[in-house]
Amino acid sequence: MALNVPASDEKTSKKTIRWAQLLIAILCMSMIANLQYGWTLFVNPIHDKFHWSKAGIQVAFTIFVLAETWLVPLEGYLVDRFGPRPVVLMSGLLVGLSWVINAKANSLGLLYLAAALGGIGAGGVYGTCVGNALKWFPDRRGLAAGLTAMGFGAGSALTIVPIAAMIKASGYQATFLYFGIGQGLGLLVLGALLIRPPVEQSDGWGPFPAPDAKRSASQDYTPLKMLATPTFWVMYAMFVMMAAGGLMATAQLAPIAEDFHVAKIPVSLLGLTLPALTFALSLDRILNGVTRPFFGWVSDRIGRETTMFIAFGLEGMGIILLSQLGRDPVAFVILTGMVFFAWGEIYSLFPATCGESFGSRYATTNAGLLYTAKGTAALIVPFSSLLAASGGWAMVFWAAAILNIASAAIAVLVLKPMRARLRRGDVDVAPLEGAKLAEAAAKTL
Repeated sequence: MALNVPASDEKTSKKTIRWAQLLIAILCMSMIANLQYGWTLFVNPIHDKFHWSKAGIQVAFTIFVLAETWLVPLEGYLVDRFGPRPVVLMSGLLVGLSWVINAKANSLGLLYLAAALGGIGAGGVYGTCVGNALKWFPDRRGLAAGLTAMGFGAGSALTIVPIAAMIKASGYQATFLYFGIGQGLGLLVLGALLIRPPVEQSDGWGPFPAPDAKRSASQDYTPLKMLATPTFWVMYAMFVMMAAGGLMATAQLAPIAEDFHVAKIPVSLLGLTLPALTFALSLDRILNGVTRPFFGWVSDRIGRETTMFIAFGLEGMGIILLSQLGRDPVAFVILTGMVFFAWGEIYSLFPATCGESFGSRYATTNAGLLYTAKGTAALIVPFSSLLAASGGWAMVFWAAAILNIASAAIAVLVLKPMRARLRRGDVDVAPLEGAKLAEAAAKTL
């Protein structure tokens, strides 16, 4: 039965609903931010209580990252099939349970179990919210994905101080318990409000504004068909290179600051005076969040590959300048801010490019498959320590800069023409017989 409402009222209602869904997704992302960004506050208190090695404790974080990234495609498949609500509700239970277990853990095994459960839950929320944003905003994929990804950092920025204060006042176990319960309940409430966008012309509700036909896929690619395209693997390689390059330059920020002898030197900028390392880490939280919707918005207007070229090249130059000028504390703060600003946008540009290239119908699963590149990059990052040990930080900086500049060149010289051929439908899909058989079997189910 069609809704008998004026066209203008219907358009307003549709706009209101999709922006409300985006806001809910951002809030959901803020509920999982502490699982990654708040973890560092708990490491020393856990070590002080049980005297486990810090390396052993940090294995939990590695388990979390791998579970968060590598299971997103499966969680995305569940979203595409059953909708976002059940996946986020189940993820909320896992997120809450993980920190409750952390509060009670008296062995590394329990700590690792909690990390795995938290990673599965966080990945479920992350993949669902980014994929849902791509579906609700086919006309503004970059902005929507960027705002959603920004919630991942914003949630941490708002709660890091309360978490640190509670750890100091009540201990880390009570903090795990109460914040875990609060974050889990928050996801249960917010998840219940998530809905998938309409895709059929029913009850007067049609699809939302169409994307630019010059940029978007001519068809919806199933995950298996997408995996059979060379275009996907070029994007995957670029994602790995960018994630690894950025992580190699930023994960070692504290030891770099110490070796440059700038970590504790006060720096005054914008009316603030902080030690150089503290200032740089604070900028990380801010700029790494702001860059995601900013470059996403830019890419909606000038194109994904052009934006990649600008952002990736900017990071490469920032890393080179940091290696040359970073021993000055003011330059250290400014240039690390430049690197962070030019790095975080990968979490909006790549999902938007994926949705634009392979369609909206399977956007959550497809974006999840691409997101596993973060997990692949995490396995590469430890080699930065080996590079630093053998050749000093200069080798780490140059390796990261080369990865960034190479990705910038690939974006315009390789990816752009490949995506143009994909849109025209004249690209040959690699003959993966296993994929064809699997698709045929799936259709018979």
